[in-house]
Amino acid sequence: MAARHAAMIALVLTVAAPSALSGCWQSDPPPEPEPPALPLMKRAVPQPPEEPAKPGLAGAESTAVRPRAPAERADERHAMVRSQIAHPSDGRDPVTNSAVIEAMRAVPRHAFVPAARRPLAYADSPLPIGRGQTISQPYVVALMTELLALEENAKILEIGTGSGYQAAVLAELSSQVFSVEIIEPLARQAERRLRAQGYDKVRCRRADGYHGWPEEAPFDAIIVTCAAGHVPAPLWQQLRPGGRMVIPIGGTYEVQRLVVLTKQDDGSRQSYTWGPVRFVPLTRDE
Repeated sequence: MAARHAAMIALVLTVAAPSALSGCWQSDPPPEPEPPALPLMKRAVPQPPEEPAKPGLAGAESTAVRPRAPAERADERHAMVRSQIAHPSDGRDPVTNSAVIEAMRAVPRHAFVPAARRPLAYADSPLPIGRGQTISQPYVVALMTELLALEENAKILEIGTGSGYQAAVLAELSSQVFSVEIIEPLARQAERRLRAQGYDKVRCRRADGYHGWPEEAPFDAIIVTCAAGHVPAPLWQQLRPGGRMVIPIGGTYEVQRLVVLTKQDDGSRQSYTWGPVRFVPLTRDE
């Protein structure tokens, strides 16, 4: 589907209110008592045809793992999902996939952020996790997960493990989650957090995400949580025919676009642009 022009979406970060929806900050902002919440502008971009929720996806809970302490701060988590994701009142498009919504309710986001940031774990904002990286805004995590259009127990590759939170959400929907992180301390920390919350089936590795995970290919879905200047050829090769990739495209100082790609049987691409976003860049091994 051809991409159309999209209205820029204003999202309040700690230090500025950029004109694009942000999955992550470029660097750690100074601490603040509470990030302000300003309304987002409703985007004006085409959406793929609506599909009914796939029964298999909702039923994937039987094969996916559950957090060990799902009740901890559950009220905050449910409020986050209700006000930011399922029924936002600020003009952003709601996430409607019931399995994704349940996954967002289930994963204890506070367990994936540094202790100093835990009071803000359920705020409508990304949060720094160190090493110049972030945990994405809850809405962005839910949105990108929904855009993957996962089928039952899909084999998923994530590029950019970061805190491990996105991987945990994916693990609520599938027992086949593979995640690559280039920054070794973050990779180790994310794996520990995932294990501590009972997400033992998530497989993590420290590697250059540009090259994906060829030994485990092909994948039914690939989600990239950092911006690339183009679609990495190795990732496209590792996506199975019929599979879907969600990836931010654009440089650090460019208008980045969240692009959804579907691989056709003949290897060609069908794509559409969801809208403008802002992510940290895809880091490469030198």
